[in-house]
Amino acid sequence: MTTKNLYTRQPAEIVMYSVDWCPDCKRAKFFFKRNEIKVVEVNVDNDEQGAMFVREVNSGSRSVPTIIFPDGSILVEPSNEELSEKFSKS
Repeated sequence: MTTKNLYTRQPAEIVMYSVDWCPDCKRAKFFFKRNEIKVVEVNVDNDEQGAMFVREVNSGSRSVPTIIFPDGSILVEPSNEELSEKFSKS
């Protein structure tokens, strides 16, 4: 995946903007791993462009995880139930 696809509301792959220390981010990462769903991760502590994009998407807040899907949908700090529901419709 090229970086031009990272900072868009319709990426080519699922992109999860996260940080290493966030419990919700760890839970979402585990959900994707357990369900064998490929995700491109962007650590917004280490990627200023990613951090700016997350703020843009979330009305100025750096809410993580922010997960953007190729269909243009966005989940912010989703529960496991919300993630399961998203993939049951896919």
